Formats: sequence, C-alpha cells, structure tokens
Amino acid sequence: MGDISKDVNSKFVNNKVKALINILYTANWITSFQNTFFKPYGISPQQYNILRILRGSNEPLKVQTIKERMIDRSPNATRLMDKLCDKQLIERIPCPDDRRVVHIDITKKGRKLLEEISDDFNDDILKNITESEASQLSDLLDKLR
Repeated sequence: MGDISKDVNSKFVNNKVKALINILYTANWITSFQNTFFKPYGISPQQYNILRILRGSNEPLKVQTIKERMIDRSPNATRLMDKLCDKQLIERIPCPDDRRVVHIDITKKGRKLLEEISDDFNDDILKNITESEASQLSDLLDKLR
C-alpha cells in the first residue's frame, strides 16, 4: 500500500494538507493510468467520456450539453470533438432551425470502438478498496466539494 509521505518524500503540517496533496497526487496517478490505457485505442480519457455521453443519450446532443456532462470540463471540448470527428467516431448535425446550433451524434464506428473497450478498465485502480470503503471515499469527496 502506498504512503504519500514516502511517495513525495515530504512531511506535512497537518492531516488536511496531507489529504489534499494525496488527492492531487492520486488524481494525477489515475490520469496517467487512463492515458496509458486509452493510447492503443487512439483516444484520450476525455474523448472516451464524450463518446460515453453520446452513447448514453440515445440522441444527438448540443455541444454545450456535452460540455456540461463531462467529468473534466475543460475549455478544449470543441477541439476534442474535432479530433473525434476527424476519426469518424462522431458526426456534426446542423440544426435546421438555427444555423448557430450544431448537434453531435456518435457514429457506428464510435459505438464499435466503445464495444471494444472493457467497461471494467478501472477495476485495477479500485482493486485495493472494498465497496464500503469506496462508498465512504465517495461521500468524503462529495463533502469536500
């Protein structure tokens, strides 16, 4: 089991600071794991999130709606969608009533890619905690926000 004090070779003024550093360190560790996992599929974790949002909606969505539903609400969501469009994983559908509005839909190729990606890819990250501990951790993170 990891120890943040040893991992970053540091002492902390109190447990709250230690917890905050641990959250940041762990978030980066998870991001690194996911980047490595998705690399063979040619997408990023954020692009995967967009594809999952579109698949789950069962209908084309406005760009703004996708941005609001994303886990990582980065300002580069449009660029991420441009790349997915270039890979033919999503398509843009102009709104017939308003030229300024564009809807985004997942393509068959995008659905097929999602089928190739195991839904349990995060299991390795979570293997050291129980369901009860996961619930407690989630509650604490909700409380923090």
